[in-house]
Amino acid sequence: MELLRDSIAMVSLAVLVAAVCARAASSWLRPGFPRLAALLPVVAFLAATPLAFTSAIVRGLAAFFLTWLGVFKVILLAAGSGPLDPTLPVLVFVFTAALPVKLRCGGPGAAGVAASKVKPVSPVSCAVKVAVIAAILHVYQYTDQLHLYMRLALYGVHMYCFLDLLLPCIAAAGGALGMELEPQFDRPYLASSLRDFWGRRWNLMVSAILRPSVYDPVRARAGKAAATMATFLVSGLMHEALIYYLTLRPPTGEMTAFFLLHGACCVAEELCARRWAVKGWRPPPRPVSTLLVVVFVTGTAFWLFFPPICRDGGEEALLEEWAAVASFFEDAGRELIRYV
Repeated sequence: MELLRDSIAMVSLAVLVAAVCARAASSWLRPGFPRLAALLPVVAFLAATPLAFTSAIVRGLAAFFLTWLGVFKVILLAAGSGPLDPTLPVLVFVFTAALPVKLRCGGPGAAGVAASKVKPVSPVSCAVKVAVIAAILHVYQYTDQLHLYMRLALYGVHMYCFLDLLLPCIAAAGGALGMELEPQFDRPYLASSLRDFWGRRWNLMVSAILRPSVYDPVRARAGKAAATMATFLVSGLMHEALIYYLTLRPPTGEMTAFFLLHGACCVAEELCARRWAVKGWRPPPRPVSTLLVVVFVTGTAFWLFFPPICRDGGEEALLEEWAAVASFFEDAGRELIRYV
């Protein structure tokens, strides 16, 4: 692990080698226990890799890409399902394994590589998100003067803008390589229900991984409500792991509670929607339902999602890292302007 210490280049190379090994092993072995046994070293490597970084931001992103999504993709590969397939071209396989992307076409092998063009990243949308992030980074200099809830709201907007800027850019890189990839976000601030928010708008790559690995198997055996709760439980546990990688502190259970609460509310929401439909009642107007979703997600995030990240010096450490990021880009901008 010392060879990989704080080296994005070396980690990327090691992940590439691990992905190629996973493709080779799954090409030689049929789905099942032998393939799983052959892929377990890759799973262990992906789980340990984020710890090579001392930066909390880089460690958190690596944990999301590799330990969360990558491990689940490899385990699904062992079962012969999921977004990875040994018949995919090597470059496509590695790109899909290492990054939070999913080929739009569902067919295995080369059929997953689409000839059509991926939807381009909107320059206006990117510019707006960059401007919002820049403004938030500037405001972070005065966080000691802001109310706690205002700070948490800024963190939420920052997280969304950062992910919705980074992930589409990764998808655009895949598009440049000839792959058509599914979108990762679909304007979650317009969600009309919690089911709409979690299932069709927020972080769709995670939904695409949890559906075949947790939701579908549990639903086949125990029904839709149990499948929903099991899916949110697994998501909560994986977020506990992400918080560990981000802060290097043991889990507190708050993330699991956050997702179990939302899972229970999704089950209750669907039950209410069915009863309203039977009685002929109309749902609330869309602006009202959207406002209720935003208020509920925000309020529960303030209560359960952000505290594990912010306590015990975590907030200050992350703010220092983001200040360093802002300083780097400011210096780079000045140098660029000077030479233009």
